[in-house]
Parts: sequence; structure tokens; C-alpha cells
Amino acid sequence: MRTGTCPYASSIRPPVSEMPAMRMIRLLTYLLFAVLLPNLLSAAPGSIDGRWDATVNVGGAEVPFRFEIHGDGNSVVGSFFEGDKRISSTSGSFAQGLLRLDYEFLNATLTAKLEGAALSGFYRYNRKKGREYAFHAVRSTQGEANFTLGPKIAGDWEMKLVGEDHSAAKDSRVSLSWKLFLRESGPAVSGSILRVDGDTGTLTGGWKGDTLVLSHFAGERPVLVEAKLQADGTLDILYNNLNRYLAARTSEARAKGIAAPPDPANYTSVANATEPFRFKFPDVNGRVYSSDDAEFKNKVVVLAIGGTWCPNCRDEVPFLAELYRRYHEKGLEIVGLNFEAAGDLAEDKPRIESFVKEFSIPYPILYAGAIPDVKEKLPQIANFGAYPTTIYLGRDGRVASIHAGFASAATGEAHHSLQDEVKELVERLLDEKSKQALR
Repeated sequence: MRTGTCPYASSIRPPVSEMPAMRMIRLLTYLLFAVLLPNLLSAAPGSIDGRWDATVNVGGAEVPFRFEIHGDGNSVVGSFFEGDKRISSTSGSFAQGLLRLDYEFLNATLTAKLEGAALSGFYRYNRKKGREYAFHAVRSTQGEANFTLGPKIAGDWEMKLVGEDHSAAKDSRVSLSWKLFLRESGPAVSGSILRVDGDTGTLTGGWKGDTLVLSHFAGERPVLVEAKLQADGTLDILYNNLNRYLAARTSEARAKGIAAPPDPANYTSVANATEPFRFKFPDVNGRVYSSDDAEFKNKVVVLAIGGTWCPNCRDEVPFLAELYRRYHEKGLEIVGLNFEAAGDLAEDKPRIESFVKEFSIPYPILYAGAIPDVKEKLPQIANFGAYPTTIYLGRDGRVASIHAGFASAATGEAHHSLQDEVKELVERLLDEKSKQALR
């Protein structure tokens, strides 16, 4: 057989100068495949395991949030995130393309259908007149990488409504000034908005072009903030695609026409501060607790007005439980006065029992009535307007202080300051000499 050089060899074999380039291409292809393989495996047909970029629709606003799903069949867990804290479903299933996740402690259910690479369905609050949000999710693309470095906006701000309140449920508190806390870490921005009744939870996001986009949804408190920095240093804010707000740094807020936010320690009061504050309600098992009971005589008593449906009440409970364990032996009593969504003991009892179990609450939680009943059931209160509202009674049974709302850990320094103030107040009340109870 005749041997020799193939006339087409030069066209088949790349020139020597191209060999390093080809090796580089092969290397990059390998690395890309190695990075994408986990996502490709998790995105296999019929699988929902992994991280998702999700949204809920709130009055026309698409509120984005991080969501994770793990498991299959009758053992599925779906998790929201409150900052770094994972908030997971209590039960869940995925079969024949249908996902169901129950959040017993939120009295809520998420149902969705897997269609291609997307999940579509609804998130529902199961309580009476509970809201329902359209839910949509697609496989995560690590969206935080899409944010760019923007103007420096970290710090404390205050904000006010500009124009009319366009929300469906009118709320007089919307017209009050709010506090806005912003933090930066590279292109990522986080923070929280604090109203007199509590905060939004941890807002997360960053700059997309000239717009700062922050959002929150952790099974409750859906919020979308879209803000633009103005030439005068203020922020023009669109809140949940409904209301517009003007925000200025706290040091400049008055000069920009933004009134001081209300002081939560002076927002609510009592009609007659010289009278002992009275309460009398049963727990879910029928035992009646009264301000006249011997266990409350000559004690410092904290009355926590709240409900299992109230996000900021849930933020406050771990702090109150810690307070109780720290000061109970020194004479502190805490009583939860729960005003529930249904206003029907048969329906509300499981929610309260779950609430007590979830937070290992060491003090009594009483069933005080339905959400609108506070003024009727506690007639001594003046200007009640926030869940939670916490009443501090001295050893004489009189009101020493009332605090509206609760600043959660999402507010940063405001949260720590509130905790310090409350501990200082409780210690001062415990140190007061016993007085003859005026009851």
C-alpha cells in the first residue's frame, strides 16, 4: 500500500497556533458544565428541588422574594427567608405536578402547579376574610448578581406620603411619617421601614439602573419599594405600586417638610392614669385570669396586646419570653391578650395553641376577642391603633408606660435600642418599693 501525506490533512488538523485556543475552549466548556450541572440535575423534568425566584402579586405589584424547595412526594418543605432566617412549611407534598405547602403557624397554604420550568398558583391565608396572592416562581438565576453599584444611600431616613392614599384599605397611619433604615454591602442593599405599628421585615435588593428595588415576603408582609435618588438628595419612592413617598435623611427631614414620626411610647395612653388598669379574660381552656388575681398583686405586669395573625406580634414574642425568664423571679408577670382574626374560640384555639408551642411561650396567653374588640374589651385605652401594643404596669397596677408596635431585628439599631429601653423600664419598675394596690 502506498503511503504518503493525505492531501486533506492540513485542512483537518488545526494549525499549531490554534491548539492553545482550542484547549482553552475545552477547559471553559468543562468548567461551565461543572458549574451548571447541579442546576441541570435539580431542574430535571418533574423535580422541584432547589432555589426559585418567586413573586406574589399584591394589588398589581409583583413582589419578588427568595424561595427554596426541598424533598418530593409526601415530604416536601418550602422555605421563605426573613433576612438569614429560614421560615419553613410545617407540611407539604408534591405529586402529579401539584405542590401544596402548609404553614400552620401562619395559618396559610401555598398551592401551585409545575408547568414546564415554572410554578404557578396561589398563597392563601386561611383565616376568615384572609387574603390570597397569585404566586409564580421560576428556577433561580442568582438574581442578586444583576444588581449594580449605585449611589451611597446607607443610613437613617424618614418618609412621608405624597398625594392621596391609593390603597384599597384606607388606614390613617399611612399619613403618618415613617422611618426608613438602609444598609449596603457591595451591590446588595437591605433595610426596613418602621411605622408606628411595627416594621416591614427585612427588605432586600439593590440598584437596577437608576432605580433602587427592595422587596420583602416571608409568608407575610409583602412589600415592594422602588426608589429613585433625586438631585436634592431625597428619594422618590413608589410603595407597592400604589402610593408615592418622599424620603430624606433623618438629619434633613424637617427641612424637607417631613414631620417627625410619632413616638411609639406616647402614641397610645389611658383615659385616667391614676386608676389601676383592669383586665379579665379566659385562656383557650377556659381558665379566667383577672387583674385582681393574687399572682398579679404587687407585681410588675406586662400586658401584650396582639394576635397570632400579626407579624410584628410574632417578632415581639421571643423578646417577651426572654424578658419573662430573666425577670420573673424578681416579680415580673407577662400576660398575652390575644385578639384573633376569627373571633370564634373553636376556630382560633388551634392557632393560639400552635403559637404558644412555636415560641415556647412561658406566660399565659388569654383569648380576649376579635381584632376590632380592643376598645370595647379594654375601655381604659385611649387612641389604640397598633398591633402589638404593650402596656407596662407598676406594682400598684397603674400604667407606667405604653408602647405601640415593635421594631424587629430588621430595623437594626432601633431594635437594640428598644430592647434596652424596655429592660431599663422593667428594672426600674421592679426596683420601686411596694405600694398598696389600688384595686
